[in-house]
Amino acid sequence: MSATLLENRRLEIPRLETERLVLRAWREADFEPFAAFYADEESARHVGGVHDRIAAWLRMASYAGHWQLRGYGFWALEEKASGAFAGYCGLWYPEGWPEREIGWGLMPAFRGRGYVTEAARRVRAHAYEDLGWTTLVSCVEPENHASAHVAQRLGARRDGTFDLRGAAMDIWRHPDPAALDPTSGTARTSSLNA
Repeated sequence: MSATLLENRRLEIPRLETERLVLRAWREADFEPFAAFYADEESARHVGGVHDRIAAWLRMASYAGHWQLRGYGFWALEEKASGAFAGYCGLWYPEGWPEREIGWGLMPAFRGRGYVTEAARRVRAHAYEDLGWTTLVSCVEPENHASAHVAQRLGARRDGTFDLRGAAMDIWRHPDPAALDPTSGTARTSSLNA
């Protein structure tokens, strides 16, 4: 197959599962709940702020396009029980980012149930086991206590800051593959439970 044909092939995004979630490729049908997420001040406060529909579309398109450019990205999260779009979680490394990251965002109706922790553990296992990565971070705004708590439940430890267009972001470093219990995906040295 020629290089041009390979470049024009659509990347096959792996489908991952957890006990309660399907991590899948983005669909056009995800736009309405995604736009609602970014229209909600509380939801969007720590992930770029409120977006109008056009800006939300461009953000969702960047999440889908990241897969084509990097070969990995954010998955759309689908709750198995309802089939509903629950949010997103995945691997993120856009221009200007300090390192490859596990990031997430969850629709309000799905918060408080451990879905982000569940999805992020599966994403981290994919990065370490399938992609062969040895380190990951999560970049969290200092005031985003909910995401910092998720990072801690995943065994991540605060490891400095980086400047994102004039705003300081905390870097939370995840345990390396050797520090994780292979059966649970939790840090062996952590007493935190998710």
